[in-house]
Amino acid sequence: MNIEKKLRIVLIDDHQLFREGVKRILAMEPSFEIVAEGSDGDASMELVQMYEPDVVLMDINMPNVNGVEATKQLVEMFPGVKVLILSIHDDETYVTHVLKTGASGYLLKEMDTEALIEAVKVVGEGGAYIHPKVTHNLINEYRKLANEDRLEPEVGFREVEFRRPLHLLTRRECEVLQLMTDGKSNRAIGEALYISEKTVKNHVSNILQKMGMNDRTQAVVDAIKNGWVKVN
Repeated sequence: MNIEKKLRIVLIDDHQLFREGVKRILAMEPSFEIVAEGSDGDASMELVQMYEPDVVLMDINMPNVNGVEATKQLVEMFPGVKVLILSIHDDETYVTHVLKTGASGYLLKEMDTEALIEAVKVVGEGGAYIHPKVTHNLINEYRKLANEDRLEPEVGFREVEFRRPLHLLTRRECEVLQLMTDGKSNRAIGEALYISEKTVKNHVSNILQKMGMNDRTQAVVDAIKNGWVKVN
């Protein structure tokens, strides 16, 4: 009998009540196993070396060694581990700085249960996950920089005529892609289109597969570059 390998997780956060809440949510997913927890960046080094997790959930604001510095050290010392940052900050400056240290994802602490589980799965499988609200802020910032000619056209978002990618996606998938660009979660997309979250997940999976993308962020960025969505 084949036994599915569980995703091993280390949780680092200095607020015990928050850790307990996250642990309860992750315990709902049978493919997850929380192998250890700690309260600061110093603890993360020892715990990762001891338990060899697949994913480290890391708070960004902690005493002693903060999440940013801890992530940088972890990625350098243990290149196989994936770090998913937990933060209250949705400012693009925080996000870009953390991603430069080698983090694989950035999740706001206001996330719902679905987002947390999805983010851990995506990062654990080698992908990248950025909270939809943060993605929207990042995109707007890059567009502003491009408009101010601070980015070269090759790396910025060029102005292109808006056209739905009906050659690639269905009309419903185009609607879902637009709402993903607007920073909507799966639940919010479902409410906007009057469909279930499960149906939304199926649409998102189809969109990623058809576009050849690994995660939502890549799909949204590519869609904007191609003029397939509108960004307000």
